[in-house]
Amino acid sequence: MSRARPDIYLLASLLLATGQSALAQQDFSNVEIIPHHVAGSVYYLEGSGGNIGLSVGEDGVVMIDDQYAPLTERILAAIRGLNDGEIRFVINTHVHGDHTGGNENLGKLGILILARDEVRVRLEAQSPKDALPVLTYSDAITIHLNGEEVFAFPVPPAHTDGDTFIHFVDSDVIHAGDVFRTTAFPVIDTNNGGTLDGTLQALGLLIGTAGPDTIILPGHGAPSTRMEVMAFRDMILDIKGRVEPMVAAGRSYDDVAAANPSAAYNDQYGNPDRFLRAVYTELGGEL
Repeated sequence: MSRARPDIYLLASLLLATGQSALAQQDFSNVEIIPHHVAGSVYYLEGSGGNIGLSVGEDGVVMIDDQYAPLTERILAAIRGLNDGEIRFVINTHVHGDHTGGNENLGKLGILILARDEVRVRLEAQSPKDALPVLTYSDAITIHLNGEEVFAFPVPPAHTDGDTFIHFVDSDVIHAGDVFRTTAFPVIDTNNGGTLDGTLQALGLLIGTAGPDTIILPGHGAPSTRMEVMAFRDMILDIKGRVEPMVAAGRSYDDVAAANPSAAYNDQYGNPDRFLRAVYTELGGEL
């Protein structure tokens, strides 16, 4: 492959010591980075944290998110097993550390980090310079590499206020970040600008962008179909519709939780408390 830069992988081990101190007590020793082919040029890496998307080919690698700093060496080794070309860009889907924790390591290797303006602003408050996106955008951008049109576009405040979807157009794969997940109820991070209505709008955009054969790569969980995203959105609408009249009637959050408006979905998605609290407060309830 062209533009090979094996020095990236040799240097990575020297950078792990600069990982975030907050992770010091988290044990990553047994985490395995597992590559999966999705379609066309697109792969994803499963590890600890959000799914890492990859487009690989003769032009090198486009990388989506980077999990945690202590995993950088293993992540780069997994990428090297797929393609020995240069990592041209890493795009952050949003600000959270399980998607941006490797930024500093990659930035020190000279890899260009891209993200929405909002992501850089939030990272500036908590991260060193090398972890910050050097190219930011407020509108859609397109990268042309590996015979692939990589179309990254911002969505309304959903999981956070800095969410991006990335559509690998030729492979027909969309990385949806944490707006869509298969492993839990939606996480609406109001501290980082996330909203319920924005989540519904963003999922609508995802459904509208995807075709019947598009593969949706969630931030967490297994690749999915447009129909599965529609079911996820319908679940949110169902729970919202059950909670809304209770809020309007002045019911407390404890009353709403006791009514178990998510009962039909708890077996699939687990503990609903965090999601229900976000729904309750956005609909006007006070905790």
